[in-house]
Amino acid sequence: MAGQLAGKIVVVTGAARGLGREFARRLAEEGAAVVAADVRDCAECVADIAAAGGRAIGVALDVTDMGSCASMAKAALDAFGRIDVLVNNAALYGGLKTGRFDTLDEQEWNRVMAVNVTGVWNCCKAVVPAMRERRAGSIVNMASVVALYGMPYTLHYTVSKGAVIALTRALARELGGDWIRVNAIAPTAVMTEGTKEFFGERLDKAASGIAKAQALRRNLAPGDISGTVVYLASDASALVTGQTIAVDGGTVFL
Repeated sequence: MAGQLAGKIVVVTGAARGLGREFARRLAEEGAAVVAADVRDCAECVADIAAAGGRAIGVALDVTDMGSCASMAKAALDAFGRIDVLVNNAALYGGLKTGRFDTLDEQEWNRVMAVNVTGVWNCCKAVVPAMRERRAGSIVNMASVVALYGMPYTLHYTVSKGAVIALTRALARELGGDWIRVNAIAPTAVMTEGTKEFFGERLDKAASGIAKAQALRRNLAPGDISGTVVYLASDASALVTGQTIAVDGGTVFL
């Protein structure tokens, strides 16, 4: 398939549903071969890409387990020979319990950090050697506007996404000499399965309030984020690194 990413090999974590599935579809549409990785089964994601004429494989991945991350990288290299792009999308979000910071469950706090922060670190460790060998690569980390806005009552999630932004900046400086770019995207709430699970019965009220806080007053769909992922994965952003791009309808201005 021809497109902005023709010939590139892209790993997308958390690709079984929601944003990750949309990213995988759009990246394949732009010509990339996709490694769809998730703790959930990615068979439907892979089938969708194949049906549209694209190339993809599904890989089981637990981002909290470094051995699983190493196996994911090996599967990508065995299938396609290299790794050009990593999209760190896997995260705990839907189903999280909210509340005052001192009432949050300690085990859930630790689990959020393990997936949302350590998981990004693990996946970077797994794929960077292959990128470093070729002196080329792009890492795209999914942060969140909550880290920029300072959202209350979700301290575990907010802190984890702030850590993703810090990791992005520090790693961009560290890997610049290897010509590996590292950037982040900070979306507002996107209308996905995870967002519906997160807000539950409060979804309609929350979605309305979120849209009203934006300069462009419409809730975001997964497709509103995928264009920025394509840009950061492509050679069009060859000199962009260490940046956090807010895709939030104009909620915060950086």
